[in-house]
Amino acid sequence: MNFLAHIFLSGNDEELMIGNFIADYVKGNKKNDYPDTIRKGIELHRAIDSFTDQHPLTAISKTRLYPKHHKYSGPVVDIFYDHLLAKNFSLFSQIPLEDFAAITYNSISSYMHFLPPRVIEFLPFMIERNWLVNYATIEGIGRTLSGVGRRLSFQNELNTATDDLVESYSSFEEEFLQFFPLLINFVHSKRL
Repeated sequence: MNFLAHIFLSGNDEELMIGNFIADYVKGNKKNDYPDTIRKGIELHRAIDSFTDQHPLTAISKTRLYPKHHKYSGPVVDIFYDHLLAKNFSLFSQIPLEDFAAITYNSISSYMHFLPPRVIEFLPFMIERNWLVNYATIEGIGRTLSGVGRRLSFQNELNTATDDLVESYSSFEEEFLQFFPLLINFVHSKRL
């Protein structure tokens, strides 16, 4: 799961969402430097990633991508699933995606003092280019994948990954629509 899913799965708890949002940029026990609810958000993010990485449905999606994307198949599926969440957002939320994104950007901006330097660096671009809403388009997800590919030090074909999404769109969408309710249930059980 990528930014949109992690943020969405935080529910209405802003501090939990901040932790869930920044978790990839908080290494090891640095999570203990944060207030309790933000730390719990970091832990929730890690639990979501573990559940997602080990689930048989995501394994099917990753297997389809492995011949071309090898070890990057998992991150590509995470980004594809954020696209599919954005596209199908009304199935999971009463709030329109555009409103959800605006609320999210305002919330994140009010917690700047907790954001790691790397997040502070990309946040203005995220807001200006409205990443969360643009995930709903093939072009938007293509920009995300190309950006990730440019930052990697190894040779990759992430700039063409949307071709794989388009080619097997219905399969990826079916797997996502089966998987995401299971992930929601898992998150609810973790947050009880």
